[in-house]
Amino acid sequence: MTATPPEPQTDVPGRIMAREMAEQPAVLRRILDEGAPAIRQVAQEIAARRPRFVLLTARGTSDNAALYAKYLLEIRLGLPCGLTSMSTTTAYGARPDLTDVLVITVSQSGGSPDLVASTRAAREAGAITLAVTNNPGSPLAGVSEYHVDIMAGPEKALPATKTYTASLLALYLFVEGLRGGDGGAAKLLPDLAEQLLARQDEVRALAARYRFAERMVITSRGYGYPTAKEAALKLMETSYIPALSYSGADLLHGPLAMVDNVSPVIAVVTDGKGGEALQPVLDRLRGRGADLFVVGPREQVERASAGLVLPTEGVAEEVQPILEIIPLQLLAYEVTIARGQDPDAPRALAKVTETH
Repeated sequence: MTATPPEPQTDVPGRIMAREMAEQPAVLRRILDEGAPAIRQVAQEIAARRPRFVLLTARGTSDNAALYAKYLLEIRLGLPCGLTSMSTTTAYGARPDLTDVLVITVSQSGGSPDLVASTRAAREAGAITLAVTNNPGSPLAGVSEYHVDIMAGPEKALPATKTYTASLLALYLFVEGLRGGDGGAAKLLPDLAEQLLARQDEVRALAARYRFAERMVITSRGYGYPTAKEAALKLMETSYIPALSYSGADLLHGPLAMVDNVSPVIAVVTDGKGGEALQPVLDRLRGRGADLFVVGPREQVERASAGLVLPTEGVAEEVQPILEIIPLQLLAYEVTIARGQDPDAPRALAKVTETH
């Protein structure tokens, strides 16, 4: 039986974000134990309709989860996928023929007007529509033909943490359901997530190294690329450090010129083909004397300036992103606290962003 994390003190900055990060192992277990059958049922019904193409619609953190789903769908199923530009529908009024196209809209709240409007338009244009949200009673769920509940429970901190990892797991189980898999590769995740969260002191020591950073670059390839984008978003919205995320391939096409030995580079090295594809980038970064922080297998961390070893042995590459982001959430939290700011309430942000 897993012990319930202690309630953070009410006068401590970041207490809500800390509590919600700590809930992630329990959320992952809930999805596997209670949510998986419903996700599998939805996947089977959609698979029977044989969609010819997939469009993914999302904003912010959910957009990074959608990008992860794109990798899953293209690699695991061979289904071509695209990320939508909602303004083509909501601002320009375009109405493409979406017959037999699966449109997946990912949203924590399911309340943003442009997500609702574009999903409604997609359904009217013949699409199979699926909402993946933390709110089964949301407007987005209401206009969609199918719904997957990520079962994360209320999330009150402005930076999304548990809803991100919950979205990744729900999307993984959905894609596994489409291909007739059992999602067994995810069974290790709750225990491993718990182990990572127990290493907060280690992350706090690393955060002290970067509290004065004026800029960060975050890079990865393959399944790890959505993690790089989500880590950059977390750092920017909590600590206000400009954090630039690049695919390792894109980093070599120009942005590498800005890398020096002052601005840290965080590399998310997935143990698998994505990590192998990132190796030439890591070699170039080391050659430029970059302050290289690696999240990944031990042998990669040992060759970097700093880093955190992920428990990747026996963990399939396609589910490693659910673990990779956890130490980077902790890093964003600890850097923000070290800079004297409150990660629970970033300036100028609202929990539900109403874009049109």
